[in-house]
Amino acid sequence: MTDTLTVTVLGTGIMGAAMARNLLRAGHTVRAWNRTRAKADPLAAAGAHVAGAPAEAVESADVVLTMLYDGPATLETMRAAAPALPRGAVWAQCTTSGIEDVAEMAAFARDHGLRFYDAPVLGTRKPAEDGQLTVLAAGPAEGRDTVAPVFDAVGARTVWTGEDGAAASATRLKLVANSWVLAATAAAGETLALARALDVAPDDFFGLIAGGPLDMGYLHAKARLILEERLSPAQFAVKTAAKDAGLIVWAGERHGARLDVAAASARRLERAAAQGHGDEDMAAAYYASFDDGPASAT
Repeated sequence: MTDTLTVTVLGTGIMGAAMARNLLRAGHTVRAWNRTRAKADPLAAAGAHVAGAPAEAVESADVVLTMLYDGPATLETMRAAAPALPRGAVWAQCTTSGIEDVAEMAAFARDHGLRFYDAPVLGTRKPAEDGQLTVLAAGPAEGRDTVAPVFDAVGARTVWTGEDGAAASATRLKLVANSWVLAATAAAGETLALARALDVAPDDFFGLIAGGPLDMGYLHAKARLILEERLSPAQFAVKTAAKDAGLIVWAGERHGARLDVAAASARRLERAAAQGHGDEDMAAAYYASFDDGPASAT
């Protein structure tokens, strides 16, 4: 199997566009589609073929990579692409979706002769742009020689979780990882909100925990976005984080775990989106601590 592939990228938002560019840099032929074409058009200058419809995009694809909003949007797009899907092609499903959605996607793949890989990615805008994502992947050993060059182009590491994509073992791990990311982000925002309310300088708090077990780089990264009001462009947008938080809560409920922190994080993110911060970095959930509109953390 040649390492030079024709890869279709369906969904060229923050993550998908960055992944498509890294595929082009790796020498692959890239065909791209996005529901809002203006988000895909800039890829043409980098050498991608920008298609007007999903079916046009998947023609002659060795690998179809989906990076859309959620599971239902992915299935809708793949159904639109179905008439032109090459039998035997690999489908790398990189969207963060619900566990039940993955099973439905795998069934679609079987019905259309595709080799299915559950392959959500861990990372945000900057790692995506740098080709430093972590790919969490589950799928058959037969076909990995086809999909591996794609994962290598978009990520620094691939973590294999199983050989049955339908079991959603990669998505399960992604939801667990995102539950920690969302909890840490919410905690960072609430800590700064309380510091503001109590007239405590944020740097006094950072100095207090510096170098100890309570200190961590992620806290400083998200806090600085808030303190310096650098919430756009988003690394991981509020509205997308809210979607993921809902998936995490639902997965917990379906499998017997009550996730109070995740549920509260979902409500905070939804409140921040309603305040007008939906397209900003998820650190903007900080503003959900205040009912009187935007408040500086400094």
